[in-house]
Amino acid sequence: MAGATLLLSVADRVRPRTALTLTALAGGAAGAALAVPGMPLWAMFAVILALGLVNSVGSGIRYGLLSDIVPPGGYVLGRSVLNISVGAMQIAGFAAGGVLLAVVSPRMTLAIGAALAFVAALVLRCGLGARPARAVGRPSVAATWRVNRHLLSTRARRAVYLSMWVPNGLVVGCEALFVPYAPGAAAVLFVAAALGMLFGDLAAGRFVPPGMRGRFVTPLRFLLAAPYLLFALPLSTPVAAGAAAVASVGFAATLLLQERLIALTGEDVRGQALGLQVNGMKAMQAIGATLAGLIAQYVPAGVAMAMMAVVSLAVTAGLGPGLRLSDRVRPLSPTSPGPADGPTPDESRSPTSAHARER
Repeated sequence: MAGATLLLSVADRVRPRTALTLTALAGGAAGAALAVPGMPLWAMFAVILALGLVNSVGSGIRYGLLSDIVPPGGYVLGRSVLNISVGAMQIAGFAAGGVLLAVVSPRMTLAIGAALAFVAALVLRCGLGARPARAVGRPSVAATWRVNRHLLSTRARRAVYLSMWVPNGLVVGCEALFVPYAPGAAAVLFVAAALGMLFGDLAAGRFVPPGMRGRFVTPLRFLLAAPYLLFALPLSTPVAAGAAAVASVGFAATLLLQERLIALTGEDVRGQALGLQVNGMKAMQAIGATLAGLIAQYVPAGVAMAMMAVVSLAVTAGLGPGLRLSDRVRPLSPTSPGPADGPTPDESRSPTSAHARER
């Protein structure tokens, strides 16, 4: 959250290859520091906090670069493939970490992870082509605040951001209660949810026609929460796993909304726009999990999950008018003329055609 507030202007004002290489080097340095014998706990927390600041910028750089690399209209498919590959590598990384912990010490495991991060930095430096920064000027806290205010200045963009942050975070709160809901089968529910998310990303990226994507956003957002209403009832493990899998398909709405955000955003702030989306989503997921845990202190876990789902559905319904407005607002950059709030004079033009002219 601090990085999104203070540092996100780096995402557009530093060359992507340089920024991503430095991000990987920071990960390696942090892993090496954590592996130092005798480091006090407060120092470990400081290192992790510093790494979180760096990673908050890295997401904007990475996804902004992706939007530059893929052809016009190809972001959803590109981001879908990236999500699938990242998920697969995370599973492989957790498995490898578990094997290493069974063979060597935790400190040595951290050192190996740090070495791999340095290898990643070398791959990024040698494997990525040189591209200029999207925006001119030096990154600064003032620039970050100015662009963040611009990104949240219109009702259309606010609706897109909130639709990616709030329903998502509330449903993650439902997932956070899998363990108290089914202590002996929580792993099954987590796997089912992951498989549903995988299928949703694949379907949204590969099989939903570009001209139809806007029609799927709201139904997918409702699908994200509605199956969790069933958890207020006693469910068998197969039924609960099926409901979790179906619900997680709804996360694909975030992919479609990211495409809409790109259409509403000037190229010179695209990295910061996508970075703000990722960091806001992570913050809302943490808030959702915390809120779900607090509710579950007073009611059964299944009832708490259903309550979170009701709030998610209500938020989705409330954001509907703003999302419909986002279909009609043309992209603006902070240096472009135009009103700071409300529809633009060109609101009758579709964001897709405006984005094509801008590119």
